[in-house]
Amino acid sequence: MTLKLEKEIIEFSPYNEQEKLDKSILLNLLKDEKNIFSRENKTCHFTASSWIINEEKTKVLMVYHNIYDSWSWTGGHADKETDLLKVAIMEAKEETGLENIKILLDDIFSIEILTVDGHMKNGKYISSHLHLNITYLLEARETDILFIKEDENSGVCWIDIEESEKISKEEKMKVIYKKLNEKLKKYLRS
Repeated sequence: MTLKLEKEIIEFSPYNEQEKLDKSILLNLLKDEKNIFSRENKTCHFTASSWIINEEKTKVLMVYHNIYDSWSWTGGHADKETDLLKVAIMEAKEETGLENIKILLDDIFSIEILTVDGHMKNGKYISSHLHLNITYLLEARETDILFIKEDENSGVCWIDIEESEKISKEEKMKVIYKKLNEKLKKYLRS
């Protein structure tokens, strides 16, 4: 399965300089790092996120992330799973309560290497590290019932697409959400 992900990353067409540089780094790390799909790798490991839009393509579903104290996309650790689309869907369901999720794009929507500052989780210190993130574009019905996953988030909400990049308290993530929205507009025009 690692070969499948490697092929997908190779075929991924970068949108900007950040994705171009991150693509190169991801491919090198995929070849050279051990346990890259597991949190056992304390330096860097793969994660999967999703940009979930409503059927009208006017809103994005976000969660209020407890650790980062900010509105955020859904996503999580690969935890030894190499099918990152599967991880993104599973995390989206777990974090929002959604049962029906449509894959809008089978291909990778976005890639980014994200810094994670050291923090406490479940009474244990987690050292600073990198998330090698793959993002997928998903769709859900705005009328579906949503649930909070209390150990991870304290809110789940549909937010106007333009607001999604402003609502985050994390400056580094505002840049990512802005990029995702630009890519979404381009995708919707094609």
